[in-house]
Amino acid sequence: METRKVQVTGGSTYTVSLPKGWATSNEVSAGSVVEFHPEEDSLVLTPRRENERTEGTLDITDIEGDELSQAVITMYVNGFDVITLQTGRVDAGQRAAIRDAAQGLVGLEVIEETSDRVMLQDLLDSSELSIHNAITRMRLVALTMLEDALTALIENDTELAMDVAERDQDVNRLWYMTSRVFRSVLREPSAAVEIGLDRETCFDYHMGARQLERIADHASKIARLSLELGEIPEEAAEALTDLHANASEIAERAMDALLQDDPEQARELANEARASIDTIDEGTQEIENVLRELEARQAQRLGLVVDSLSRTADYGVNIAESATQKTAPRP
Repeated sequence: METRKVQVTGGSTYTVSLPKGWATSNEVSAGSVVEFHPEEDSLVLTPRRENERTEGTLDITDIEGDELSQAVITMYVNGFDVITLQTGRVDAGQRAAIRDAAQGLVGLEVIEETSDRVMLQDLLDSSELSIHNAITRMRLVALTMLEDALTALIENDTELAMDVAERDQDVNRLWYMTSRVFRSVLREPSAAVEIGLDRETCFDYHMGARQLERIADHASKIARLSLELGEIPEEAAEALTDLHANASEIAERAMDALLQDDPEQARELANEARASIDTIDEGTQEIENVLRELEARQAQRLGLVVDSLSRTADYGVNIAESATQKTAPRP
């Protein structure tokens, strides 16, 4: 850490010198323009950058299928605006994997294809991306998926179950976009200014988005299990319905707390969500008693459904804890 003494010039202007090593490594010299970003009692200084797009290149030789799709997702989340994937010859399988990855990411499009490379570009400006709107949409989709998954299970509705599994991709798109925005805010203070949120709020939203993405995964899991189970006993269906209602209520109340601007109301909602976890333990015990009377294979799969609903409640508690931390006095 280096320190500098604040000086006064012209009788009214405060000045401070920049460390030469930092200035050199960031290409700051006489005449350069720097930006100041106030964050409560801190002042972050960064060199002013031209609005150039961040470009990244990856050699995809011997990378195929899911590994290639994940590589594209990773570069997108890490903030590359232009992604060039190159090899000696891009085969049909690689092109399909790249297109599938691009379709699952907000704003990313294939802009150029040749025999030896594929170029993708994020066509959205960061200021156009609202992390608040994204997490609000994730909440709606994820919890609706969970409700529909349980309906598909109880009513043995194959079509609805398949629809739930397909909607998981919508939540993933929003999750990757949220992660991209969050990482950009960590790297560049100016990004927080563009989206209109401070970095701590972005962190809280990113954490909440992660829990919602997990809830959507479990909704998809329940939907897949419903395709294997067929008809389930009425007593089990009633117990699962009650457990789902309680788990979903915890997640809803926790999200209300996270998005609440008033600290007192946010704290009250978060405490209510956390206190409700006892009802989940009671409901789980009730269902376990029912499952003991069922055939082993059916009981095992319904046990997985119970686990997914219980985890949904746990994710809701995680969100509630984050909301509580947001309301705590700042040091």
